[in-house]
Parts: sequence; C-alpha cells; structure tokens
Amino acid sequence: MDLDTVRTFVAAADARQFQEAAAELAVTQQAVSKRIAALERNLGVRLFTRTARGAELTIDGQAFLPHARELLSAAERAAASVRTGRRPLRVDVIASRVAATGLMRGFHRAHPEIELDVLMLFDIETAVAAIRSGSIDASFRAVVAPGRPLPEDIAAVRVLDEPLQLLTGPAHALAGARSVPLARLAGHRIWMPGIVPGTEWAAYYDDLVAEFGLSIEATGPNFGSDALLDTIADTPALATFMGERTRLVWPAGHDLRRIPVTDPAPVYPHSLLWHRDNPHPALAALRAHLAAAAAGRDTAGTWVPGWAIPR
Repeated sequence: MDLDTVRTFVAAADARQFQEAAAELAVTQQAVSKRIAALERNLGVRLFTRTARGAELTIDGQAFLPHARELLSAAERAAASVRTGRRPLRVDVIASRVAATGLMRGFHRAHPEIELDVLMLFDIETAVAAIRSGSIDASFRAVVAPGRPLPEDIAAVRVLDEPLQLLTGPAHALAGARSVPLARLAGHRIWMPGIVPGTEWAAYYDDLVAEFGLSIEATGPNFGSDALLDTIADTPALATFMGERTRLVWPAGHDLRRIPVTDPAPVYPHSLLWHRDNPHPALAALRAHLAAAAAGRDTAGTWVPGWAIPR
C-alpha cells in the first residue's frame, strides 16, 4: 500500500476538503483526487462522498481512518529507528570486565544524554564485518595483527595503552614484590588458558614471549576468570597476566597480588575501529572523549608489538 496515498487520505479526512488537503500537502487538487481514487481501487471501496460542503467519509472511510493513522505512525517510527542520531550508538567492547567497558562507562557518565547499545563480539573478523555492514558503529581492538591489515574503509585510532600486571597467589615467589622487571619473569610459569590462536591478543602475547623469553602456557580448558583466580591462588608455581584496568573480584581468602611489570612495562594497545563513512553524531563525541582521556599519556619505558598502530 502506497504511503503517499494513505497520507493524502488522512489529510483529506481531517480537512474534509480536497482543496485544503492539497494545500497542506503542497500538491494540486487533481493530484489529491488521483491518489484517493487509486487508494479506493486498491481497497475496493469508496472512502469519500462528495457533498456541497466538501468531502465526507463513507462508513468504509470511517473504518479505515484509524488504521491509516497507525500505518503512518508505524512508518514514522520505522524511519526514526535508523535516522542518524536518533538510534543508540552501538559499540563492541569484547568482554564485560576489560578496559574497553570502563572506557564506555566513562563516556556514558560524561554524556548521559547519548543512548548506547553495548555488545560483546569475540574475534576481530566478526567485529570488522559488523562495522562494515552497519550492525555496529565501533569496536575496541588491538590492531592490526600481523598479516591482517584492516580494510581501507575501516578507520582506527589507538585510544589506550593498558599496562599489564602480574597476578599471583600469596605463596608465589614474586608475591612480595612491589614491582617486577619484565626480564625477571623469564623462567616463571605464566598461565593464560583464555588465549585463542588467531586472535589479536594471541598475536600480542606471541610477540611478548618471543622478545623477552617468557613462558606463557595456554593449556587446559578455559573455565572463566573465577576458575583462573582459584587456580592462581592455590598454585604457587603459577602466575598470570592481567590488564591494569581489568575489573576482578575474588574471595578475601585468596589474598591475590596485582604486581606492576616494569623495565619496560608491557602495555596492551587498545584501539577504536569505525567505518569511515559512518555519520552517527555520537561516534564523533565518543572519539573526542577518548582522545581527551588519552592526551598527555607518557609512553616512555613501555613496550608494544611492532605491528600496533602508532599513537
């Protein structure tokens, strides 16, 4: 059913004059008559009766009018749902406890008027495909992994260098250290069962191992962060890496230690990805917020893999 004919019908029903409806719609009276006639042919009924006073709704016209109004209202809601600036900004943060989630919470506090849809996509290929299709507006990733350049229509900017910390139980050999030089971790078993081959974080830790001679084990099933914390607390021979901004809660009896790593401090290079042609105004606000938060950060004495995009 053509919405222009429905809109013309409603205007004529409200005005009770084809001439007034034509003026409201900025068309000719002849165009109004043609649209009403086309709608009547489509429905198989007469909608108006011409009278000396103008145009009166028939009983069928009266029955159709509330449905016609609902059709126009539904069309407006459908258009508004995708109109630039009217729909929520959709952003992928990978996981709920990582630094990107904290960045988005900070953005929401600074801009509570902006509606957000926060979701979590696992791998970078899925995230890039979602950005290109328009199903999300942006994604936080460490890019680009070796041999996998971003498509030309995807833009990226590095927004946060997150220092890694060593997480140990109370009986670990390094548990009492206030900080640990990176070279001192050689020979210690670092257990990270969540590393998945082919992901950008797997590429990051591969380079970290190769450059500093570390031993990172990804063996065993990944039962999630709670199981990881239980194991680290109970096993003096194991430690793990954790981002400084990763939010963790553990039982008081675990007595876990988060120890800064230094000389150099390995930092995880979080970047924001988006489509170059995305016009959503809230995307520009997010980029400006992240740029302001990152301004003036000192990167001296830190390490990132050579494939990370520059600051």
